[in-house]
Amino acid sequence: QVQLVESGGGLVQAGGSLRLSCAASGRTFSRYVMAWFRQAPGKEREFITAISWSGGSTYYADSVKGRFTISRDNAKNTVYLQMNSLKPEDTAVYYCAAAAGLSTGSYYYSQSTYENGYWGQGTQVTVSS
Repeated sequence: QVQLVESGGGLVQAGGSLRLSCAASGRTFSRYVMAWFRQAPGKEREFITAISWSGGSTYYADSVKGRFTISRDNAKNTVYLQMNSLKPEDTAVYYCAAAAGLSTGSYYYSQSTYENGYWGQGTQVTVSS
């Protein structure tokens, strides 16, 4: 079992930036595909970005495309989410997720891939207007 711990959340003004980190405990981190989800008050959890094993391929939801960047450092067992041009609607709890042992038809960019994976406890991001 891999343990994920998010950090880096906080309060930021609209237009500002934050960088979230997700630290993983497993030594097989490099074999896991990783993703970030977020959940705003009163809304369903949203799949916003994902990254392949090597970090060579990424996915972004339209809501964050062009503003957020996901990356990973396998040597540090860490995945990052750089968030720029933040908007009040970005306010949410952000969760890191990991999945391994993908089945045929399961991909890093598919939300369902992470349903049976591992999840962090989340970090709060609040964007003020």
